[in-house]
Amino acid sequence: MKRKAKSKSLLYESFKTSLDVLFALIFLIIGFPFFAIIALLVKFSSRGPIFYLQERVGKNKKLFKCIKFRTMHAEADDMFENIISNNELLKKEFEENHKLKNDPRITTIGKFLRKTSLDEIPQFINVLKMEMSIVGPRPIVEDEIQKYGDKISKVLSIKPGITGLWQVSGRNNLSYQRRVFLDCIYVNNINLLIDLRIILRTFGVILFPHDRGAY
Repeated sequence: MKRKAKSKSLLYESFKTSLDVLFALIFLIIGFPFFAIIALLVKFSSRGPIFYLQERVGKNKKLFKCIKFRTMHAEADDMFENIISNNELLKKEFEENHKLKNDPRITTIGKFLRKTSLDEIPQFINVLKMEMSIVGPRPIVEDEIQKYGDKISKVLSIKPGITGLWQVSGRNNLSYQRRVFLDCIYVNNINLLIDLRIILRTFGVILFPHDRGAY
């Protein structure tokens, strides 16, 4: 029974990868003008590169460079050290969530891109490189591995996604334990119907961001 379930899972993963690459290619070609406009806004709104590359943990703990539109000032690293060293509450917030809700390092255009999740559009390039999937668990940095405990092997058994259950269920408004739970729920129940539902809900988050925990 387990062998049959594993075979079914591998079959869907292959099918999913093919759809991912095809969809990412179509999206990048059709959406190139929109992609270019965002790139120009980032470039001329503040000093620094257009893209931000951060090392993330992929399938089977393989590291890769996750691509995003830059949403922070070029001096973000130096600013971060000053912020954390002078404010214990912000330091604790970052240690718990790996995010700051009111982060002074974020640019004006960056706030909009994060709220609408448009900063993650370049990750379709990661999908073409088969480092990520359209839908999957939340891509994490190495420092977050320990927070997943014995569930990390399960979560990293498949590729992380541009969107996923966490991204459409409240994002940073959720506790870290809830994030881990949602990632595990997705891996345990991965199928085409769930992926389609998450993609549809993602459009809702982008079009009507409100307070969806994206910051």
